[in-house]
Amino acid sequence: MNPAAAVMLAMVVIGLPTLMIMLIANRFFRYREKRLEVEALSAAEKAAQYAARSSELEERVSVLEQIVTDSGAQTAAQIEALRKPVRRVGKVAQKQEPLG
Repeated sequence: MNPAAAVMLAMVVIGLPTLMIMLIANRFFRYREKRLEVEALSAAEKAAQYAARSSELEERVSVLEQIVTDSGAQTAAQIEALRKPVRRVGKVAQKQEPLG
């Protein structure tokens, strides 16, 4: 066999499979990179949702803390103020006295 032909045969036998493996690996890693980008965007959206929910819960806890630390007299006065209906006569508001 001619030495030049042997070199060409070796390049075909070794070079083509190597080239194919490189192309397949390149496509695989591009696909994997795209998939990771999509997952990162999804994670960022979830983090934003959790942050919004967290601020809502903090507001609710703040209201509960205010209710718990509020003096009983103030709370009772507010409840009584809500129980007395307001009757409007003209432009002046009058509180209706409870019967009995």
